[in-house]
Amino acid sequence: MASGSITSSLGMYGRKEVPVSGFASCSHICQPVPGFRSKRSSPRTRAAQQVTSATATIDKPQTAAAPAASLDWSQLAQQMDSQSPLQIIDHALATFGDEVAIAFSGAEDVAVIEYAHLTGRPFRVFSHVFYAVWTPGRLDKETYELFDRVERHYNIRIEYTFPDAQETMDLVRAKGMFSFYQDGHQECCRVRKVRPLRRQLKTLKAWITGQRRDQSPGTRAAVSVVQVDPAFEGTSGGPGSLVKYNPLAGMTGKETWNFLRVMDVPVNELHSKGYVSIGCQPCTRPVLPNQHEREGRWWWEDAAGKECGLHSGNVSVGSAEQGSKAEAQRDLWPEGKVQALSQEELSSLACSESREQDTLVALYAPWCQYSQAMEGSYSELAEQYAARGSHVRIAKFQADTDREFSQQTFGLQTFPTIVMLPKSRKQYIRYPSERRDVETLDLWIKSVVGQ
Repeated sequence: MASGSITSSLGMYGRKEVPVSGFASCSHICQPVPGFRSKRSSPRTRAAQQVTSATATIDKPQTAAAPAASLDWSQLAQQMDSQSPLQIIDHALATFGDEVAIAFSGAEDVAVIEYAHLTGRPFRVFSHVFYAVWTPGRLDKETYELFDRVERHYNIRIEYTFPDAQETMDLVRAKGMFSFYQDGHQECCRVRKVRPLRRQLKTLKAWITGQRRDQSPGTRAAVSVVQVDPAFEGTSGGPGSLVKYNPLAGMTGKETWNFLRVMDVPVNELHSKGYVSIGCQPCTRPVLPNQHEREGRWWWEDAAGKECGLHSGNVSVGSAEQGSKAEAQRDLWPEGKVQALSQEELSSLACSESREQDTLVALYAPWCQYSQAMEGSYSELAEQYAARGSHVRIAKFQADTDREFSQQTFGLQTFPTIVMLPKSRKQYIRYPSERRDVETLDLWIKSVVGQ
């Protein structure tokens, strides 16, 4: 095998030979490493030895940070998209050394830490969510306990960040403890998390997150495994000064949890109580079966905005208006079984007390990425309902052509908004979820208007 090439096998990630920076030798991983704790007798250690012994074979370990300025990150993202999280994290640590750190807050981030541990390289971990020291009760005690157990498990010290005390005090004095229930979570998150995160990232050249594409269909579906961070700046300052790694981007929630269980690592005890996506205590709740994990976060807000600014680069800056009507390349559902409604038709339906059939309407804008994301599933839903002669009509209305009408009639705030107009009733029922796949939409329709 050529120097610098590794052969990797991680079970569900397949087996392949890839030209990436070599992992530290297996003896480094299985023996005590500075900053880590050796646990030969534990189930986790035995599993780690099995993984690492099958994961890396290398002729010569590389420990010095490689130059990053000359790398084509877009091309590298394409090359690394099929690689395992272990390989991606090893690339980050080999390239940036102690100028890259792992952002830690939840289960996915424990998986990232475990993968970093398995590379045998030194690594740093910071947390931007330990801010509750300024406001007692903002985090559940189980979350605090997780931080402590992770530190002891890996024999590391997490670099905690805190919000500006004066800024936090001014916010609470001006708006109270729970203003986010009235005017949205963005301001609170900006003060308590985003700005402390921004300060921390200014000390780094790269950071590693636990984002997955399946976490949020609207905002994370296109997350790349590595990219130049479009939202934050690094040490040198200015656009393009920070690189962002998302090694778990291609993993599903199920795969992530299988890995965590196999490796026997600490997880938040709230997961055993129905919590999936865990944030601040006032903004997090358990989810029910078949609910998407992000529906337990900021549930009082529209699903399209369920990002707190930490990963705002997932959505193009100004994307809600960048693709203006003049720039829209095409309409959505121009043909097929999705029926187009005019304003007159929809207004008549909305006011009628004797509708002839149940009608599901997607209020959309063709330039909106969230509307575009549901085009395939909504079209398939319409095809299925037409094929079985359903009493439910699947329809669309281009709401950006008359927002005032859509806002007054259906309370439209963001695109897309989906509403059901039940037969023989003068009312509408708003679809509450950010999950817009065929199965979930079908289950909801049956629950409100029957088979």
